[in-house]
Amino acid sequence: MRYLHAMVRVRDLDASLHFFRDALGLVETRRRDYPDARFTLLYLAAPDNPEAEVELTYNYDDEDYGSARNFGHLAFEVDDIYATCERLQAHGVVINRPPRDGRMAFVRSPDQISIELLQKGAALEKAEPWLSMPNIGQW
Repeated sequence: MRYLHAMVRVRDLDASLHFFRDALGLVETRRRDYPDARFTLLYLAAPDNPEAEVELTYNYDDEDYGSARNFGHLAFEVDDIYATCERLQAHGVVINRPPRDGRMAFVRSPDQISIELLQKGAALEKAEPWLSMPNIGQW
């Protein structure tokens, strides 16, 4: 058995690409358009392990997927959690659970998919502005 991917449905493919690719730093590995069936599949992966993909399913017809909190979350290990959170903020992403402990943070995609960010190795030394930053919204 081999893990292939996790799939999340997205409402706005451009906004989702801005989040997952531009802000989070994933790379597009492949894309498949099915215009007759009215959907597109887009696969992304973290640069350090491209074999574990996230599949974004974009259905052309609008549908309310709810808050998506029941999905759980996707988790990514990062080299510097503070730099990652700064990059996400620069792209307009809200840090829902700041890395106050130097180890873990949560953000949400445009479709409210929770993304857990974990510091690679030992936790970084606690630092401002993260240390005193409150949680924002759900994560």
